[in-house]
Amino acid sequence: MQIKKQRKFTPDYQHVVNAARNIEAKRLPLYDHLIAIDAMEAILGKKFAGYSSGNRTDKKEYYRMFCEFHRQMAYDTVIFEGCMAHIMPGAGALSRNQPGVIKTRDDFNKYPWNELPDMYFQRFSEDFELLRETMPAGMKAVGGIGNGLFEVIQELVGYMDLCYIQVDDPELFGDLFAKAGDVLTKIWSRFLDEYGDVYCVCRFGDDLGFKSTTLLSHEVIRKHIIPQYKRIISAVHHSGKPFLLHSCGQIFDVMDDLIAVAGIDAKHSNEDVIAPFSHWVNAYGAKIGNFGGVDTDVICNDDTNYVKEYTTDVLKQVAQGNGGIAIGTGNSVPDYVSIAGYLAMNEAVREFREGV
Repeated sequence: MQIKKQRKFTPDYQHVVNAARNIEAKRLPLYDHLIAIDAMEAILGKKFAGYSSGNRTDKKEYYRMFCEFHRQMAYDTVIFEGCMAHIMPGAGALSRNQPGVIKTRDDFNKYPWNELPDMYFQRFSEDFELLRETMPAGMKAVGGIGNGLFEVIQELVGYMDLCYIQVDDPELFGDLFAKAGDVLTKIWSRFLDEYGDVYCVCRFGDDLGFKSTTLLSHEVIRKHIIPQYKRIISAVHHSGKPFLLHSCGQIFDVMDDLIAVAGIDAKHSNEDVIAPFSHWVNAYGAKIGNFGGVDTDVICNDDTNYVKEYTTDVLKQVAQGNGGIAIGTGNSVPDYVSIAGYLAMNEAVREFREGV
């Protein structure tokens, strides 16, 4: 897959930091939440995914290529997080639609909560170290501990059973959020101490909504989720870094709480069926940075001219005079996305910023 040659690019992660702090960056940064590895391989013309499960030398080559993709595609940062779902015993009720392992108070009490921090670093320490060793000059990472509070609980309980527990055992319902908050805060604190130097912006993904409203009531989010977010985000801020929340869905009714109480510095995720990116920028651009812009459905379209026109239109609406902006897909670049569509979006952003 041919990458269009453009003016020499020198990465500078400070552009992404500025966008996350709601400061207009001197050079508009590109940002995507996730990019499928097979898409990276197709664009680079090199197979490297298999190295991720090899020995340390193989894994180092994996991260070198992973970082090189981001550099070649003119990102100022590398996107990487180690997901909690990979280390939690019995996880999969959310990601794999399997039965939850916590259904009762007894299940909750027996779950190895206190072992999770050590399990997490046993699984991911080498990855964070190799990312540090292979990071290109001028770049740092965005990410951290993958899976936010709500996703962690759903992985262990399942969304439907969590709703049943909310009615049948309100005390257990509250304890699930408090315990998950304790574990995540502990993991985040150690991560920031040991690997914070690799990262310039911290984030987690936690989809709180769907197309028409939030997945839990606004009151439940304010009572059980936002206070736990605040603990993690306070630790991130204490380390001197801004925090970016990725959350899909129609979450306008809790956005003010996420900003004023939880303390998010920036927000990512948008899809036009809920609201165009310009709506998010107009509503919250005075308070936080806004990341995203191009509806992922659009880049699935093989009409590259349309993708470029759409992307350029988004840029003209929001790119200047609206505080911190970073542009890319409103969600991610999964393996089913048109690579031609992704490249058209990427090229449109690079051409736009070279022309201003």
